[in-house]
Amino acid sequence: MTKLDISGKQVKITYLGIGSNLGNKRNNIEKAKSLLIENNINLISVSSYYNTPSWPNPKNPEFLNIVVKAMCALEPEILLDLCKSIESNLGRKKTPKNSPRECDIDIIDFEGKIRSSGLILPHKMMHLRNFVLIPLFEIEKNWIHPITKTNIKKLIFSLTNKDIRSIKQI
Repeated sequence: MTKLDISGKQVKITYLGIGSNLGNKRNNIEKAKSLLIENNINLISVSSYYNTPSWPNPKNPEFLNIVVKAMCALEPEILLDLCKSIESNLGRKKTPKNSPRECDIDIIDFEGKIRSSGLILPHKMMHLRNFVLIPLFEIEKNWIHPITKTNIKKLIFSLTNKDIRSIKQI
């Protein structure tokens, strides 16, 4: 059965990673969630908060991260534009890659779609990131990587011991 939103558009399941390592991190993430909801992104489940060292430079402030499962009627590129707009609204500026930021929203998975150009789906680094895999497992224990067909438990077990020890649920 196809799910439709109130306007009759087909809704899709997406997983978003939301993080912050500048300012009031929890407040930044809560504002991002509110702005998603205001833009008709229906949050189905939200993980706990997780602290992780900044990557690739652990001398930068720690990140606070969550993963959300959501339903939306947007196409992936429009959702990406919305996420970038929310990041900007919360104070994110153009800075070098991996610089500290008030808000970062990544599309982790969108309806299991696979894309290798433009907006890459699923997120090309998600299977290597503790701050994505562990919160995603918390809210979707049966998630399977669309490309590798590997279940999330195996992906977590493939993380290094250092990666597993460095993430803290709060």
